[in-house]
Amino acid sequence: MNATGETSAPAMAGWAGRRVLVTGHTGFKGAWLTLWLEHLGAEVVGLALPPDDIQGAFTAFGPWPDLNWSVVDLRDGPAVAQVTRDADPHVILHLGAQSLVRRGYADPHGTWAVNVMGTANLLQAARDLPSLQSVVVVTSDKVYANSGDGRAFGEGDPLGGHDPYSSSKAGAEILTAAWRRSYFGSGQVGVATARAGNVVGGGDRGDDRLLPDVWRALEADRPVRLRYPRATRPWQFVLEPLHGYLLLADALARRLPETPGTVNFGPDVAGCMPVSDVVERVLASWGGGHWEQEPGDHPAEAACLTLDSTLASDTLGWRPRLSLETALDWTTDWWRTAAAGGDVRKLALRQIEAYEELLQR
Repeated sequence: MNATGETSAPAMAGWAGRRVLVTGHTGFKGAWLTLWLEHLGAEVVGLALPPDDIQGAFTAFGPWPDLNWSVVDLRDGPAVAQVTRDADPHVILHLGAQSLVRRGYADPHGTWAVNVMGTANLLQAARDLPSLQSVVVVTSDKVYANSGDGRAFGEGDPLGGHDPYSSSKAGAEILTAAWRRSYFGSGQVGVATARAGNVVGGGDRGDDRLLPDVWRALEADRPVRLRYPRATRPWQFVLEPLHGYLLLADALARRLPETPGTVNFGPDVAGCMPVSDVVERVLASWGGGHWEQEPGDHPAEAACLTLDSTLASDTLGWRPRLSLETALDWTTDWWRTAAAGGDVRKLALRQIEAYEELLQR
């Protein structure tokens, strides 16, 4: 129960009939979010580039007979404005981004253009939408100025970012706060940012991401190579932060008091596990394979990164429902089903329904 005396159940029941614009719906988290919203009865409009990998979640969950979506680059302001006006959404969930640290090093200008100016284009387009009630801009746990001391970050901690990707997401945070104060200050439209850690789940095929690298290695019958085996990350199943985004968007739309403008959605301490331990758990569940240290120098990444999600609990009633072990088992089940040619959309919907049952407890 949150500070307003409400649980998450009414919020999850309130999506039927809502028009929701999801940017980045062809990505991993965006595809799961779109599937869940359709399951909840929402009318979803998508805005994104084509999927990076045709074997990823968006393609695997298809076909999408009820989804209206447009191929649009967030850097194209007029195109973003046109799709946004045509959709006239009640809610915008902005997940579209360049989301990879190493790609950010390779293309810093493009990363900033998508993550910062793309967000500016979307928020500018949102200013005059007649039906709009709330906007959630999804950033990252990497927005914080990280000293590496192992302390869990709270929403009031300084922003930073030592690499182009992380700093671009911090830039998106500053930009969103400025637009909220300058153009949405009347309170008719609630605007907030959401910060989450590393997610796992079926259908993630991203480059330079841990579990996709594991699946690719297993498919090729070669060792899993780890760049930072002792780095600790806040691992959580994909539905955990998505639940947070939905709760936040709903609270903003209903103008619930004490709804924060920035919220962390991170796992319990038990969900913070070294990379090598995560891989060993997955390989044991899969039934084979091994890992080794990848040789050579690699771009710097924060060695330890955890989030304090007390604010999400106190104001939204959000808390993690799945243990990391269950999250990894559910992810492995998805890939095992995919490898056998099974119906992964049906499996994903079963996992969504199982997660929804946990929300009622």
